[in-house]
Amino acid sequence: MTTDTSNLTILLIPGHWLGAWAWDEVLDHLTSSGHRAIPLTLPGLDETDTDRVTRTLDEQVAAIEQAATSSSGPVVIVAHSGANAPVSLVLDRHPELVSRVIWVDSGPATSGVAFAPDFPEDMEGLSLPPFEMLGKQASIEGLSAKVLERFRERAVSEPGTVLRQIVLLTNDARFDVPTTFVCCSIPSSQVMELVKAGHPMFAEVANLKSVDYVDLPTGHWPMWSRPSDLAHILASESSNN
Repeated sequence: MTTDTSNLTILLIPGHWLGAWAWDEVLDHLTSSGHRAIPLTLPGLDETDTDRVTRTLDEQVAAIEQAATSSSGPVVIVAHSGANAPVSLVLDRHPELVSRVIWVDSGPATSGVAFAPDFPEDMEGLSLPPFEMLGKQASIEGLSAKVLERFRERAVSEPGTVLRQIVLLTNDARFDVPTTFVCCSIPSSQVMELVKAGHPMFAEVANLKSVDYVDLPTGHWPMWSRPSDLAHILASESSNN
């Protein structure tokens, strides 16, 4: 069913090390086609915030909730990569605020798990690693030297307080929120096989009531490698309720 998008707001939530700036190209494509989209810089990722290293996952959740409740109509949340923790908590605490969630090379967090529970207490945050190391953890396919340079220059370390906080989910109504997976570095066929096999990273997916999969073959940062295509998918899926 197609939804009237005249008062729809698309919230763009970036992953680790990133602020609202990461969505610039996607935002241009969305707004030029008449869509209302708001990119967020989560607490802890604003380099001008003098208290950013003490920001918590709960503060990130509150920022997303505030943006959602400030919108005049239905809200679609787009979550990239490490944004899955705060977005999963938003879906758990206020599923009624979200008309659809779109995971971009990401997926819902598993209850009882922290991103890095053993991250050293004496370290303020996790800095963007060297690209040689990052490329072994997440595909950087499609990113030019210029894009990687901008990534390095603008990346902000992820607060340790956020990385260590356990995600606790209790509200089964989160499973009712229509869901789209934009599969980039891992194809949808493989994701579905992992879900079917009961892989712990995809434990939440098996419980979702309404799921769509869209393949966008590229690296882990499609907002830079294929911004126009990603914007088209986001616009299309946002109206698909």
